[in-house]
Amino acid sequence: QVQLVESGGGSVQAGGSLRLSCAASEYTYSRICMAWFRQPPGLEREGVAAIDSARTTSYADSVKGRFTISKDNGKITSYLQMNSLKPEDTAMYYCAVVYISDSIYCSPRLTLFRSGYWGQGTQVTVSS
Repeated sequence: QVQLVESGGGSVQAGGSLRLSCAASEYTYSRICMAWFRQPPGLEREGVAAIDSARTTSYADSVKGRFTISKDNGKITSYLQMNSLKPEDTAMYYCAVVYISDSIYCSPRLTLFRSGYWGQGTQVTVSS
């Protein structure tokens, strides 16, 4: 059982920045895909960004050029640097991880993470 803990959420004005962190106590050298998802109030959860063990990244169109995902080697840890934040980025942000085979493309799609592990979420609020 992998337990993920997110941190770094908060309130910021439009145009500001936040850095989210997601960490588990375990190490792994298996191939993993780590991702960030978000769920705005009253809306469905959506994928934001993903990164695999080779540090190949994938982003939702709505955050390309503004958000950057990264991870540490060997650790089940990821970071989401969020710049130029907009009010529409307001949401609960969740971190997730799933073990994947070499043939699977790592991207922030919910179907991939059905068998994964999730954190409890951290709130991001962007005011105009």
